[in-house]
Amino acid sequence: MPKMSGQGSARRPIVALGLALLLTCPLAAHAADCPREGTLGTSRILSVDAVSFPRVGLKSFPQTLPLRDHEVVLTFDDGPWPPTTPKVLAALAQECVRATFFLIGKPASEHPDLVRRIAAGGNTVGHHTWLHRSLKQIDPSETTDEINRGIAAVEMALHGKGTTTPTTPFFRFPGFESTPATLDELRSRGIVVFGADLWASDWNPMTPKQELNLLIHRLNQAGRGIILLHDPKASTAAMLPAFLRYLRDHDYHIVHIVPTGPAVDFDGAP
Repeated sequence: MPKMSGQGSARRPIVALGLALLLTCPLAAHAADCPREGTLGTSRILSVDAVSFPRVGLKSFPQTLPLRDHEVVLTFDDGPWPPTTPKVLAALAQECVRATFFLIGKPASEHPDLVRRIAAGGNTVGHHTWLHRSLKQIDPSETTDEINRGIAAVEMALHGKGTTTPTTPFFRFPGFESTPATLDELRSRGIVVFGADLWASDWNPMTPKQELNLLIHRLNQAGRGIILLHDPKASTAAMLPAFLRYLRDHDYHIVHIVPTGPAVDFDGAP
């Protein structure tokens, strides 16, 4: 469960639009990726790197992605989880939407077919440590291993090679609990740290309807942002089709984030 920092609700500074921003033609991208009429679709692609966007998400950091009004980035944590992740993927595919999944290494190693299924749907696969331990509370000597084991497990599931240099250098801290040392390490390795701008609080028990109403309320207040959800949560999997329909019917637009390139290894080589 994330720790509330209080920074996100009060301010919304935007990174300069000229920083490493690559756009696709919205109509062309939708037509190519989604032949069905009347779907939400993915409106544009935003390329992100650690030089221009080292740390994003107003719940934790003073900057976020340069999103326009009514643009959202959908992100999911803590998978893969066979009972619910396929339902989330089905809902995204039905609306031709692409999202970003921050995967835990151990379940990724246990369900590699599901990891590959996430990627095969055009989604971005990021990293979320090996066991979801708080890097703020474990011994500092263990933090790099916790990060690297998670990255290697996801890379092995995706590409058959357990490298600690991620092909998609996106990382989210469990509970958003970073330390100055871990933040510095990730930046030196060219890995973007993602927070969030808003969330559905889906770690709390609630019905899908309650979660939907809460998320819609928070989104309408924010007007845009990186949204945090959890694909292992049954309420989220059940709520997601209705939320995607809401986005479609209320003129919200999906932005899909991708890396500009892989991370660097410890010697600084690509």
